[in-house]
Amino acid sequence: MRIAIDIDRCIGAGQCALTAPGVFTQDDDGFSALLPGREDGAGDPLVREAARACPVQALTVTDD
Repeated sequence: MRIAIDIDRCIGAGQCALTAPGVFTQDDDGFSALLPGREDGAGDPLVREAARACPVQALTVTDD
C-alpha cells in the first residue's frame, strides 16, 4: 500500500489522525503527516477510511 498526502490541499482538519492514529499524525503546523515507518500503512485497516474521512480529499491510498 502506498499513501500520499497532498500538502497543498491539506487544511489540517485532523480526521486522518483521529481515524488512523497508528499511521497519521499532524505536524507542528497542524497538517497531516505520516508517522515514521508507517509510510506503507503498516497493515492498518483504517487507512482507507481515513482517506475517505478527509474533507478535502488530500489523501491518496493505492495498492502496490
